[in-house]
Amino acid sequence: MSSRDGRALGIQIFGESHGPMVGVTLDGLPAGIRLDLPRIDAFLQRRAAAGSPIATGRKEEDKAHILSGLKEDCTTGYPLTALFYNKDAHSADYAFLPDNPRPGHADYPAIVRSGGHDDLRGSGHHSGRLTLPYAFAGAVAVQVLEQLGVAIASHVLSVGDVQDSPIDPVAPDLSALKDGLAHPVPTLNEDAGQKMFDAILAAKVDGDSLGGVVEVVATGLPVGLGAPWFDGMEAVLSKQFFSIPAVKGVEFGAGFAAARMLGSQYNDCYRYDGDTIRTSTNNAGGLLGGLTNGMPVIARVAFRPTPSISKAQQTVSLSQGNEQTLQVKGRHDPCVAVRGVPVVESALAIGLLEMWLQHRGDQTL
Repeated sequence: MSSRDGRALGIQIFGESHGPMVGVTLDGLPAGIRLDLPRIDAFLQRRAAAGSPIATGRKEEDKAHILSGLKEDCTTGYPLTALFYNKDAHSADYAFLPDNPRPGHADYPAIVRSGGHDDLRGSGHHSGRLTLPYAFAGAVAVQVLEQLGVAIASHVLSVGDVQDSPIDPVAPDLSALKDGLAHPVPTLNEDAGQKMFDAILAAKVDGDSLGGVVEVVATGLPVGLGAPWFDGMEAVLSKQFFSIPAVKGVEFGAGFAAARMLGSQYNDCYRYDGDTIRTSTNNAGGLLGGLTNGMPVIARVAFRPTPSISKAQQTVSLSQGNEQTLQVKGRHDPCVAVRGVPVVESALAIGLLEMWLQHRGDQTL
């Protein structure tokens, strides 16, 4: 079983939630890219959401220890490897495994697939803990793309039934999205963010969890980046989005709403903006035939409710061959979509950089 992806930009993530460490190796980065390490650390701390009452109580340093591929804060062009040590794992909370697989988790199929050898403490390699090294890779990709004039931003569009204002698909307000990061739930509308926070906290108190949708946008992309069919931009980006644990849905532009539209409503008509060709609407989400069309690339990513909840649920005993009741203990996010915001940005950045490197090669910028 491999956890490696990418043709031009190779990404290998490794480690388990309750093992000594998790990490990532990035292969294929151009040489000479200066990385702002404090900014990378700040990006990772957004994912950590340390101290938030709507985040896990697990307290990890989440500090990147870079082993290779960087000299004087510049990439060398060779594999870049970063490690993150696990120091606050409570493995005793998972003593019921592997006998009692948790509802909604990968436990049962992982036990069958591995013949019982999978380390499932804290969900092991299936855990959201692995989004930490993935987010490191994304933070690097974000900085590379910035040097190419590409900007990425996102927010929580919805939690349960609470909705935020959507991103303007034609002229996204990146400054407003950046300001929204200061809210306990990153939203464009602060009042919506507070309602989301209250709903998540209520679910937590009730021993339950909520799902949510993260909306993400990228601007500054050239026209024609991508390919048709299997290497199409939608295919490559969707693979990255769906690689995030708990993601169950992805759409671009109008997405599923397009199925209810007429062609005359959906088609994005062309116009001139000075010497630049743009479209009046952006139902395609900046993507046509697997290629970027110069408009903002916009996607929405749906997260399922966190499966680890404190309510009693029915499961089975694999050793006794009967049904039993399980009440999961431990420390878990009541809504993973909130901490998933920088992870979704990472997925978009990694996919876009992969396509740029396939198109342009790994020569210095």
